[in-house]
Amino acid sequence: MSLSPDLQPVPFQPDMEQTEPGEIETIRELVEVFLDMAHTVADTEGHAFRAVHAKGHGLLRGTLTVLDDLPPPYAQGLFAQPGRYDALMRLSSPPAEQLSDQVSTPRALALKLMRVPGERVQESWDHDTQDFLMVNGPAFSRAGPKDFLKDVKLLAATTEKAPHAKELLSSVLQGAEAMIEAVGGESAQLKALGGEPQAHPLGETYFSQTPFLYGPYIAKFSIAPVSPSLTALTDQRLQGDDDDLLRHAVSAFFAHNGEPAEWELRAQLCTDRDRMPVEDASVRWPEELSPWVAVASLRIPQQQSWLQGRSQVEEDELAFDPWHALAAHRPLGAVNRARRVVLEASRQFRGSFNRCPIHEPRLTRRA
Repeated sequence: MSLSPDLQPVPFQPDMEQTEPGEIETIRELVEVFLDMAHTVADTEGHAFRAVHAKGHGLLRGTLTVLDDLPPPYAQGLFAQPGRYDALMRLSSPPAEQLSDQVSTPRALALKLMRVPGERVQESWDHDTQDFLMVNGPAFSRAGPKDFLKDVKLLAATTEKAPHAKELLSSVLQGAEAMIEAVGGESAQLKALGGEPQAHPLGETYFSQTPFLYGPYIAKFSIAPVSPSLTALTDQRLQGDDDDLLRHAVSAFFAHNGEPAEWELRAQLCTDRDRMPVEDASVRWPEELSPWVAVASLRIPQQQSWLQGRSQVEEDELAFDPWHALAAHRPLGAVNRARRVVLEASRQFRGSFNRCPIHEPRLTRRA
């Protein structure tokens, strides 16, 4: 996308981050609720999964290439100069349970880049990876942790309960969401409860939803499909009563697609601190103020996206966290402050219960 010559990104100022009264207590409660869900799942299924986005649909190896000649505001941090990085991409969906895909919830994409040089945030000083966590919606469901806690408590009350009822409810909610979208709207709440349209996950565009430092500036990130084989899947509905419908759809694509699949990693710079807030994650930043601009390309070749047995071992060993980051891309805002604590607690429980140490991977190619 061409840039307006008068686009002026807002430099980050410390006062853009404001801790909410009672935030520490709210985060403590979030940890308790998420760990309670993780314990419930582990006790029921005999295995500890992630406290959220627990069900994996694919683990894919590829290469991310930072684009040449980026405009100066976008040539920051990881993107300051051209480079190539081995990448690991995980596709998943919430909640904490291994639900049938007949319960259609939002889709998530996590991207881990390997051997990334540069000064790091304190939380990952001993790592050399850069992680991006994204969901197929441009804004978070709630402004911050306090409101989100209410949703999580409701979710926790249904964990590992009435799976067949959840499938029936999901079918009803998908119909309601379809009617809303037919008139140009959408409901994040309906999608979160199981009303996500059952579309192919490889055709979706994914968003960080929360802001990050972008060198001296502030940005949100997005990953969008660009190769024809991927864009053909956008809004393509998946059919069938397969409990692992999404995993099998991803596997079928990468087993038969001869050309590498390609996405763009995009950045949207903050240009208005009032209309593009740091602390309210529920606000969609207006694209008329600042467009999404491609800063890197992600290419993933034909491969096996899920190996029975082996992929679950990899899932157990891996962790994705926005705080696995360069200092130039430090996570910002209350939602990210909560993630820092909640994800760490989830990792500790998962590694301990499964007796499987979680560590950063050494990437190897998979045929």
